[in-house]
Amino acid sequence: MNPFTLRVIDIIKNIPEGYVMTYGQIADLAGSPRGARQVVRILHTQSRIHKLPWHRVVNAQGEIAIRDDESRFMQTLYLSNEGVELKVDGRIDLEKYRFIPSSSEDNSI
Repeated sequence: MNPFTLRVIDIIKNIPEGYVMTYGQIADLAGSPRGARQVVRILHTQSRIHKLPWHRVVNAQGEIAIRDDESRFMQTLYLSNEGVELKVDGRIDLEKYRFIPSSSEDNSI
């Protein structure tokens, strides 16, 4: 597995309950600022294998990007169970719920 993929997996595993991160934010922290689509691919192929909290990853607008109704519902439910509220327009308030690792956490992830 390449270093970027390993880093993405570690970052996602370390998103705390009740918080979210964006695909682009994860890509940037993993060393590829333009790698958001790669983060999507990694989530799609590695979530089950690595037991990733996939539901804590959203798009840059704070929206659930999954189009499948059942998966979308499950992501909303999982986030709600962790205390993450969706606004009326279906977006998550990133100012309130975005996880931003501190420098020391960033180095340990």
